[in-house]
Amino acid sequence: MKKFFRVIGVMLILLCSLAQPVTAVEYQPEITIAMDGQFLPTDVPPIIQNNYTLVPLRTVAEALKLEVSWNAGTQEIQLAGNGVNIMMQIGSNQAVKNGSRIPLEVSPVIYSNRTMVPVRFVSEALGCHVAWDAAARRVNISSGPVPMYIVGYYALGDAATSSWTDLFSAPYPQSTAGNTYLINELALGWYSMDEQGQLLTRSDTGWQRPDSWNDVLTAAAGYGLKTQMCVQMTDNNARIRKMMNNIEARNLAISSLVAEAAQFDGVNLDFEGLGWNDTPAELSKVRSDYTSFVKDLAVQLHSSGKTLTLTLHAPNSAYPGYDYAALGSWADRIIIMAYDYGPKPEPTDKVEQAIQLAAAVPADKLLLGIAVANESDASITAKLNLAIDHNLGGIALWRLGLVGDGEWKALGDNIVRK
Repeated sequence: MKKFFRVIGVMLILLCSLAQPVTAVEYQPEITIAMDGQFLPTDVPPIIQNNYTLVPLRTVAEALKLEVSWNAGTQEIQLAGNGVNIMMQIGSNQAVKNGSRIPLEVSPVIYSNRTMVPVRFVSEALGCHVAWDAAARRVNISSGPVPMYIVGYYALGDAATSSWTDLFSAPYPQSTAGNTYLINELALGWYSMDEQGQLLTRSDTGWQRPDSWNDVLTAAAGYGLKTQMCVQMTDNNARIRKMMNNIEARNLAISSLVAEAAQFDGVNLDFEGLGWNDTPAELSKVRSDYTSFVKDLAVQLHSSGKTLTLTLHAPNSAYPGYDYAALGSWADRIIIMAYDYGPKPEPTDKVEQAIQLAAAVPADKLLLGIAVANESDASITAKLNLAIDHNLGGIALWRLGLVGDGEWKALGDNIVRK
C-alpha cells in the first residue's frame, strides 16, 4: 500500500510539473529575399544556420539566371552561367568555382524537400553584393554596383600626389570628368583652428588653403560635386579642450565656421585626439563638451541650410572621447576613421568591429573612412564589402591624390555614387 501511495505521489508531481505555464517564444517573421529591390517569392522560407542564410536553390538560380544540374546519386549541385561554373555537394563545406576549391562557411542542406544553398557564396561568386537587413529579416542582393554616398578628402600634395590631377585626370588648371563620377562631395582640407577659436587657412600641421582655391570650387561645381570645408584640429597641449571651455573662444569658433561655410555646402569637423589617456571623469567631461559644441554648431549650420559632417576616431581606437550615439543626433553624417591600427592593409576584423561599435548611429548616417595609402586593389574591395554588408550610407577616401588606377577600378566595380 505504501508503495502504491508513493507511485501516486510521483504521478501527481509529474502532472503538476506538466501543468506549469510554457514560456512564450518570441515570434520571428519569416526571412525574405530581395534582388535589386524586388521581392523574390519562395515556396520554402530561407533558414539560418551558423549565422549564415541558406535559400532555396531554384529561387537564387532563377534570379541570377543560372542553369542548374542535380545529381541525385551523389547529391551534387552544378550551377552555370555568366562565365561561372560552381559545384557544391549536400553536407560538404567545400565548393568548386571554375576549377578552384573554396571553403564554405555553411554547407548546402536538404530542408523540407528543398535544396538549400548559402546565398552569400552563390551571389558573390556571380559578382553580386549581399547585405542582411536584421530589422526587416531580409536578404538584399544587388546585381550591380551598390549606390553609396562617397566623400573624397582633397588636400595639397606634390606633383605625384595631386588631389586635382587624381580627381580630374588632368594637370591643374585643366580638368576633365576624370574620376568625378565616383565622388559625391569633396572634403576640402584647407582649414585649421587655434585654441582662441580663430579659423586658420595656414596651420603648423600642413593644412592650408591654396591661392587657387576658388578654381577648385568652380571645377567641382562644373562636375556636380558638393563641397564641405574640412577643419582639422588636434588636441595637442589640450588645444581643443581649452577652446571648448573658453566661452569667448567657443563662440568665435562657431560663428567663424558658420560664416565661412557660406561658400560651401557644409562643414566637416575633424577634431582629433580627444580622450587619450583620460581618467573616467576627464573622459566623461570631454565627451560632453564636444557633443555640446557639435550641437550648437549643428543648430546654426542647419538654420543656414548647411550640413555638418564629423570625422571621428573609430570607437575601437586609442581615442574614446567621442559619444557616437549623442553626436549622431546632431550630425548629418559621421565618418569612421577605421584605420591606422598598425598592420597594412588594415585588418578587416578591426574595421568591422569599428562599424559594429558605431551601431548606435543610424547606418545611413555612417561613412566608412578608408586610408587609401594603407590598402591594395584587393583589400580596398574587402573594405567596400564591409560598408555594403552593414548597409552604411557610404565611404570616405583619405585622400584624393593617393588613389591608384587599380583602386579606382575596384571602386567603380563595386559602388556607384548616389
